[in-house]
Amino acid sequence: MSTTFKIQTTTHCDVLIIGAGGAALRCAAEILEKTPDADVIALTKVSHPQKSHTSTAQGGLAAVDPKDPLDSTLFHMFDTWKGSDCTADQNVVKKICESAWEQILWLENRGMHFSRDPQGQLSKRTFGGHTRNFGETSVHRAVFEADRTGKGIMDTGWGETLKRGITFINQCLAVELLIKDKQCGGCVVYKQKEGEFIRILAKATIFASGGSGQVFQVTTNCRQNTGDGLALALESGLPVMDPEAVQFHPTGIVGPGILASETLRSVGGILRNQALEPFMINYAPKMKELAPRDMVARAIESEIREGRGILNPDHNIPHVWIDLRHLPDEVHEKQIPEVSSFFKRYVNLDPKKELCPVRPSNHYHMGGIPTNEFGEVQNEQQETIAGLYAVGECAAASFHGFNRLGTNSILELITMGKLVAERVVEHIKDEPKSRLDIGVDQFAKRFSRYMGATGGDSLGELRNKMRSVMTEKVSVFRTETGIKDAIETLNELKERADNTAIAGRGLAMNQELVQRWELDNLLAVSMVICLAALDRKESRGAHFRDDYPVRKDDFNYHTLISMVEFGTPELGRREVDMSVFKAGGERYEMFDIIERKY
Repeated sequence: MSTTFKIQTTTHCDVLIIGAGGAALRCAAEILEKTPDADVIALTKVSHPQKSHTSTAQGGLAAVDPKDPLDSTLFHMFDTWKGSDCTADQNVVKKICESAWEQILWLENRGMHFSRDPQGQLSKRTFGGHTRNFGETSVHRAVFEADRTGKGIMDTGWGETLKRGITFINQCLAVELLIKDKQCGGCVVYKQKEGEFIRILAKATIFASGGSGQVFQVTTNCRQNTGDGLALALESGLPVMDPEAVQFHPTGIVGPGILASETLRSVGGILRNQALEPFMINYAPKMKELAPRDMVARAIESEIREGRGILNPDHNIPHVWIDLRHLPDEVHEKQIPEVSSFFKRYVNLDPKKELCPVRPSNHYHMGGIPTNEFGEVQNEQQETIAGLYAVGECAAASFHGFNRLGTNSILELITMGKLVAERVVEHIKDEPKSRLDIGVDQFAKRFSRYMGATGGDSLGELRNKMRSVMTEKVSVFRTETGIKDAIETLNELKERADNTAIAGRGLAMNQELVQRWELDNLLAVSMVICLAALDRKESRGAHFRDDYPVRKDDFNYHTLISMVEFGTPELGRREVDMSVFKAGGERYEMFDIIERKY
């Protein structure tokens, strides 16, 4: 084989960020504000930071205005705890909810165009699971920029980092993490356009690599969300926490699976079955369409499983309807213009006049790389890895537990982005330039295997089979038999992938090589999802076992799973932090292990 894999150059910096989405940009902006002379490099897999998945976030971000007489931070904390099915870490919940409004002001003061009401105040909308007075009634808590809030955050963060001198490296992949003696010194990077491997040594390395939605066949996630950060952590011997906690958004547009924002239900959209009955009253009598996402997703799937769905003639997929016909034109045109346009563009219907077909679509990974409340990455013994941090969807602090409330994800991006940055600033202040003495041969062995394979399978076919089995066996409803079937299929696909040849021999812009690397990552993430789901013999939040349909106190813990060798896991546990309950403060009893009804 003529292709050789070697390091072309070595670069030093103060901070290396693997990712360039909302969490990465908020973190970088804070670091550069506090230390203007810091050398910060952000890597992005795509052609431009603005292509990051955060840009697709639609509905808003939850934050309690201290001047709001109808809401309080304590209510937001309670909703997050209850929504998580009592598996969020309360120290993280408290920290994020208490700093939320400060971050709204940060965004606004730097130019984000939040929507406003006729009085000139920031507009607010309600989302599923957000209440006042500990579940008494829905509350308007989410601020937003029409239905393109994520794009507003990206525009703001991108501008703030650019003017402070950040360096972006586009179209590149982090392929080997440099860790030795519980210390991280950077990573090896594959630059796709140049076809080169470079080593970047950093005082601090931050994972902000996003989600893993491409594990599933129908997903709201962008093409690049292939769980690369989680796979890289696993390959480095680090654990992943709660990988079985995968969220399915109730309303994906039938066909492409594109997100039809929860905003549609917050402004009054009604879910209807084949008989046009508004069925959510049967599943969540009080909150109805505004119950948490896991409950609404299961309700829709239950209607379909019991024969009350509608078969879509174009895609041969059963679904339910979301009815927006009764909403005023002003709502369609000012609050949900982008989502309305999606229905027109992708399914050729007018939501002002016609029912819209939706069904659950994979959306968000509550699990991720385990960190403490400051974003410092932990190993299986819960010891921190010096110089290594994680933030955003790839991280699990854990703010969301086993079910994320709508709008809490982009809240986490900006709050944890700032909190992690503060920790990084302290770390790099006195840290000498990284001189970590560690070999960098793992990436070469891995890519040599890719180039040396001679089998005739199709990478695309293997990827499709993986996504199909995960969607069929390990999605909204799970069983032991189904999960075991998926594990067997994943083992077979891994063996076939290892033998699949790559036609292109060059390194520059070799998309087949990238797809081969992504397939390995997807298979690894799929396997730990399955193994953790098999081990958790209960139903909790978005993890629902038909064969174990109730929550059990025996499983009141976070799953930790390591997998250096494919299919051979090491399972551990991390205690759920209940510090708010244990502190015994105001209404502390609401933060005990409570019943979850809506």
